This record gives sequence, structure tokens and C-alpha cells, in this order.
Amino acid sequence: MGISEEQWQSPSRLPGWTRAHVATHLARNADAFTRVVSGLAEDRQVPMYDSRAERDQEIERGSERDGLALQIDLDTSAGRLHEAFNLLEALPPMTTVELAPGLEVDSGQLPTARLAEVLLHHLDLDVGFSLSDISPDAAGWLLAWVCFRLRGRSTIPAMRILSDTGLTDRIGGSGYAPTVRGSDAALAGWLSGRTGPEELRGVQNLAIPLLG
Repeated sequence: MGISEEQWQSPSRLPGWTRAHVATHLARNADAFTRVVSGLAEDRQVPMYDSRAERDQEIERGSERDGLALQIDLDTSAGRLHEAFNLLEALPPMTTVELAPGLEVDSGQLPTARLAEVLLHHLDLDVGFSLSDISPDAAGWLLAWVCFRLRGRSTIPAMRILSDTGLTDRIGGSGYAPTVRGSDAALAGWLSGRTGPEELRGVQNLAIPLLG
């Protein structure tokens, strides 16, 4: 990425986090997915993290490292996860796993969940990567995952999503749901709290919090 030591320790787009915090989170998230997939391969359900407190502590400690250590951690953790994802092909159909309290997914969704983490946090690094850099296929997968995460979530207003590529969904709480239209990337960026609604149609006064 060509990030200097000073830039690694400078603020990211996430409140209270430096770029080093974001990088450490991505690495530990890769290890967490590896742990989950390895457990499924042994017919065991294991949590992504032992506790939120331990996860946060690891991110804080990891954020103190230099740029070379961060990059090595990102690369090696991603490599381990890539190998672990090969195990998904042998799992029985419709194998489910709970990634977080109330967030149960099919094992086949795990690569999409990880892709969403990488794309959104790449935006959070604020190093020149933008929505326009996301390929059309990846943008569609990202939007589908974001909508999945926001279905029935009462903390955001009800709305119907209609993308230019034909993806449709109904997300948010109960009540009247206006239709919001736009490209896959623009919708995913706005719905995840990363970008504004300037490229969308039908937003009106709808407010979206940051999706972690």
C-alpha cells in the first residue's frame, strides 16, 4: 500500500482508530474466520472471538507495531484463511454458523462476509481506495451482504433497496419503506455508513449509522 510509519499511526476513517488499528483488526478478523472454518471442518461450532474484550485488547496491542510487522501480519493471516476456505467445499449443504449473537449464516456466505470486511476496511484506511475501485461483481456481493446484515434492524429506518443491476431487498425496521435506488457500490457505501447519498435516488431524510 505504500503507507509510511507516520501514516500507519495517523487516524483512519473509523472514530478512535489509527490505520494500524484497522490493519490489526483485518488480520485478527482473518484469524477469526480461519478459526470458525477449521471448527466447522471438525464438526464443531466455535466463536470468532473468545470475548469482545480480548478482541479489543489484541487490536490495541497490535496497533503499536511498525508498518513492516503490520504488513506481514496482514499477508500471513490472509494466507491462512485462504487455505482454510478450501475446507468449505467438503462441508454438508446448509451448514450454518453463528458469527455473532443473532448473526447466523450459511457456511457458503463466509467468503462474502470476509470480502465485505476487506472492502469496507480498505475504505476506512483512507489511502486512496474508493468505491470506484471495487469491481462490479465485488460491489454486488458487498451490497447483498450489507443488506443481509441490515434486514430487520430497528436502528435504521425501513427502506426498500433497488440497485441498478436489479438487486432488491427490504431492510431496516417496521413501517413505511421508501425505495432507494442507485448503483451497487454507491448503495453499499451509503448503507454501511462509509459514503454519502449524493449518487442515490429516493434517500430523502434517511440516516444511516456506521456498519462495523
